[in-house]
Amino acid sequence: METPVVMGIINITPDSFYEGYQGKTTAAITAIAARMISEGASILDIGGQSTRPGSNAITELEEMNRVLPVIRAINEAFPGMIISIDTYYAAVAKAAFDAGASIVNDISGGNMDKDMIPAVAALQAPYICMHMKGTPATMQKDIAYDDVVKEVLDFFIAKTYECKEAGIKDVIIDPGFGFGKTINHNFQLLENLELFKMPDRPILAGLSRKSTIYKTLGTDAAGALNGTTALNMIALQNGADILRVHDVKEAVECVKLYTAMKKANQTASTH
Repeated sequence: METPVVMGIINITPDSFYEGYQGKTTAAITAIAARMISEGASILDIGGQSTRPGSNAITELEEMNRVLPVIRAINEAFPGMIISIDTYYAAVAKAAFDAGASIVNDISGGNMDKDMIPAVAALQAPYICMHMKGTPATMQKDIAYDDVVKEVLDFFIAKTYECKEAGIKDVIIDPGFGFGKTINHNFQLLENLELFKMPDRPILAGLSRKSTIYKTLGTDAAGALNGTTALNMIALQNGADILRVHDVKEAVECVKLYTAMKKANQTASTH
C-alpha cells in the first residue's frame, strides 16, 4: 500500500477489554460507524467474540446474532464502505459476506477452524492472518519463545504459502501483539516489524490500548490513547500498512504526519 490506512474497531461484545458495544442499539452502533468514517477510517472491523486474554469462546450462532444485524445496517447506510469480519469461524465469515463484509480477519490464522482457509479462498476474500500462540483462553499462560521474531516470521512464511496454495490471493499479516506474547515480546516484534515485509504482504498493526502500553505506562486501557499514538507512529515507520484502532481520528492524524514526513524527505532527495 502506498499510503497506510486506518481500520476502526467495533466490538459487539459485553466483555471487550476496552470498549464493547453490546447492549447498544444497531442504530447507535451505526452512528459510531458514521463517526469513524467521518474521521477517516478506510475499513470497519466488526467482531462479536471477545478475544482478550482468558476469554471463553461463544458459539457460531451467538456470534452471528451479534454481528450480522450490524454489518447489514452499516452496509445499507454506507454502501461501498469496506467491512471486515473479525472471526475465526468459517461459517460466520460466510454469513458476514452475505450481509456485506468483504475482508476476513482471523486471529487464529486458520488454526481454530480447519474450514476457514478453504472458505476464504472460495469467497475470493482478502485474508488478515494473525499469529497467536494457543487460544484466547490459554495464550497468556507459560509464554515461551527461543526467538519470538524468528518464530513469528517462520509462521507467516508457512501460512502465506498455505494460503496461496489454497487459492487466497490477498493475505495481510498481523504479528498479533498481545496474543501469546509478553510485553518484551511485543516490543521486540514492533522494533523488528520491517522484517515482516519478507513474505511481501501488507502488515496490520493492532496495538490500540493494549496492556503492553498501559502496563508500561502505569495506567489502564482508558488512559492508553497517547501511548497508542506513540506506538502507532513507530509501527508506521517500521512498515505497517494498516493501523487497527479504537480511536480513528488520532490514528488518521498519525498517518497524515507520517506521510507528510515521507513526502518531505522524498522531495529533498530529488534536489
